[in-house]
Amino acid sequence: MPEFTQHLPGTFSWPELATTDQTAAVAFYRELFGWDVDDLPLGPGERYSIFKLRGLEVGAGYTMRTNELQMGAPPHWNAYITVPNADEAASRAQALGATVLAPPFDVMDAGRMAILQDPTGAIFQVWQAARSIGARMLAEPGALCWTELTTSDADAAEKFYTSMFGWIPKHAAPGSPMAYTEFTVKGASFPSIGMMPKPPHLPPGVPSFWLPYFQVTDADATAARATSLGAQIHYGPHDIPDAGRFVVLADPQGAAFAAFAPRR
Repeated sequence: MPEFTQHLPGTFSWPELATTDQTAAVAFYRELFGWDVDDLPLGPGERYSIFKLRGLEVGAGYTMRTNELQMGAPPHWNAYITVPNADEAASRAQALGATVLAPPFDVMDAGRMAILQDPTGAIFQVWQAARSIGARMLAEPGALCWTELTTSDADAAEKFYTSMFGWIPKHAAPGSPMAYTEFTVKGASFPSIGMMPKPPHLPPGVPSFWLPYFQVTDADATAARATSLGAQIHYGPHDIPDAGRFVVLADPQGAAFAAFAPRR
């Protein structure tokens, strides 16, 4: 079991659930992935739920703020990318055409972050680690293993993210059934990020978005367990040739996520 003490710049290092019913959502994911939970008080009636596997942090969840709800945001998973300096990252992103939704700010002594929106509309966070590096386990059952962008403009998104983070792209071979791009973080030995154009079945009003994939041992069993707990299946389970099997789900509050079982 690899335990991380730091993350390469450009790594998706922290999946964070924003939900409308924190108690119910935490109970769902505990049952589905076997997560333990540490609740950190944030203020009167507020808490930040840290998800853990075997004592190691793998993500978190919180109750959506009033301003998020007023903007019409549904329950969702936030996607944090490690950077050396959050202020420099926000400035660079803006220069590359992104929108700064929340300027850099300190998260107590844990780190410093900013909330950004890429030129195609997808929202993500940048994280400058201090006390917390983010997830201390990745690509293990129950932990984040892949993060995928569904975008309205793949060319513009690729230009932005490769310029912003130095990700190395690999495009699907000509004649492949779907235009798909894999990205490898600079310095990493394998890809951990994907990108695809918005499929035609998505309603026109759905913005570009990032989707977390959590590793499991059996995608079909995970799908069955999730639906028994109140989730809905958006797609799959479906095979990825020579890679594994995955399913895209929505939890009982509506936040989308995917489960992936690598090929043995």
